[in-house]
Amino acid sequence: MNVITSPVAAPVLQDNGLRISLSDGESHYFNYYWLRDNCPSSFNSSTRERSFDIFHLETAPKAKTAEVTGDVLEITWEAEDHITRFPLSWLEAYKTPQRRPDPADLSREAWYGDHYPDVPRFSQPELLADPALRAKWIEAMLVEGFTILTDMPNSNEGLTETAEMIGQVRPTFFGDYFDVKTHINPTNTAYTASALELHTDTPAEEHAPGVQFLHCRANTVEGGYSLYADGVAVANDFRSRDPEGFKVLAETPVPFFCEHDTYDMRSRQTVIELDRYGEVSGLTISQHMLDISDLDQELLDTWYPAFCRFGKMLQEEKYMMTFLMKAGECMVFDNHRIVHGRAAYTAESGDRYLRGCYTDRAEMRSTYRALVSEGRFK
Repeated sequence: MNVITSPVAAPVLQDNGLRISLSDGESHYFNYYWLRDNCPSSFNSSTRERSFDIFHLETAPKAKTAEVTGDVLEITWEAEDHITRFPLSWLEAYKTPQRRPDPADLSREAWYGDHYPDVPRFSQPELLADPALRAKWIEAMLVEGFTILTDMPNSNEGLTETAEMIGQVRPTFFGDYFDVKTHINPTNTAYTASALELHTDTPAEEHAPGVQFLHCRANTVEGGYSLYADGVAVANDFRSRDPEGFKVLAETPVPFFCEHDTYDMRSRQTVIELDRYGEVSGLTISQHMLDISDLDQELLDTWYPAFCRFGKMLQEEKYMMTFLMKAGECMVFDNHRIVHGRAAYTAESGDRYLRGCYTDRAEMRSTYRALVSEGRFK
């Protein structure tokens, strides 16, 4: 147990802030604006939002006095009838600049083509009944990016209640939901019986949806095997195999499009997505939705060969997970990380019907934090 000891010296008041010695024996500086804005009384316990409005102060906040009483720093403010009391243990958490610890900031685990037997599987009715199990499901999504739900109800409502365990159904320009079956006049390759190459969905959206749900309602056709690969695994290996190619795909935004009679969606994305640590967090890739490039033609001398090398690498057997979806299963996966596709099938040989929708990654992380942590106000 960490024991917070009282400072050995009184706080030192300065022009814009104060200094106070904390448990490490070092003197730490805290800005007056920050101290006043984050006074415990500045927050409403019901809304959990800041109720104090620092914009309404007539003058810059400045301490009149500051002293430590027991394990509390007590500040009396000039030009304001207000006293702030900070537990020293609270100041300890902010004595050095760093992000607030995030339980959803989990390390990704790459997986390969032989992963299917080990894919995390969860029963949908059990998830609905057990918040602790939902936390394990979302943790698997954050770490591996791909899960399979079983025992799905054969209904539209079943997909909705499943998605809402993570967040709100997130519409795209295709609508709130989409039905993958053979269409007479298809507006998307997915709505045919043709093979569908590995891709991420809706790359033409400025902010593509983060989590995809594919509920298999029927699958009795010949062929139509599902294809999945972990973009993190492939991109990490590509970085080692072809560092210059990796660099150009991670740093060069390229145009994507999706166009039909009633929409004309466009965006610019990098093929390889990096997080704030410089680690691979995902991909944006769709060969059939890559727009006619407007990049400098000499830059394309480098970009296109790298793009093709990476695209061929995605299809290597080492990375490709191939299996047949079963009715009653729902594939749930990170649309910015997992590339997916489908082998061709014979439409007349049976029935194949998938219903899908999306939620956002940020909502998934939010739900996970609420399930596993106390937060600042609970």
